[in-house]
Amino acid sequence: MIAYDPSEWNDLFVATAGASAALAGLVFVAVSINIERILKLPGVPARALETVLLLLGVLLVSVVCLIPGQSHVALGVELLVVSLAVAAIVVRQPVVVSGDGAPPAWLWTRWALRLTGTVPLAIGGASVLLECGGGLYWIAAGIVLAIAGAVANAWVLLVEILR
Repeated sequence: MIAYDPSEWNDLFVATAGASAALAGLVFVAVSINIERILKLPGVPARALETVLLLLGVLLVSVVCLIPGQSHVALGVELLVVSLAVAAIVVRQPVVVSGDGAPPAWLWTRWALRLTGTVPLAIGGASVLLECGGGLYWIAAGIVLAIAGAVANAWVLLVEILR
């Protein structure tokens, strides 16, 4: 079945591996150019790490799916390990709150980016492992959402910190 056969998705994984690696490299360059300003702003270094990790997650998931001849069990376990490891680090990044302890108004968007960029990948891993529930369609959704979240974060790192 196509939802559980990574060989049917080969072109997608080749494209997303290359795109995510290129984007991660661009984020590294952008952060290095603006490192002094990024380090001075509370919470922004964590956002930079979050951005790179979202792209690294896409890269690793894509590479794992390109390994030929794997059983659905091996692929599902690998996808779960990668996605849960990335998610664990991403969700642990601090979100800066105001001096009065009130959460910022944009807090929900940060959590939405984090969760939509990581949770579908974990669901996809479990689905591939169990061969039910959508399989690699979850992985495709997670890839798209992780890249979108990383690009949104990159916008903040490149443009918003200069305002």
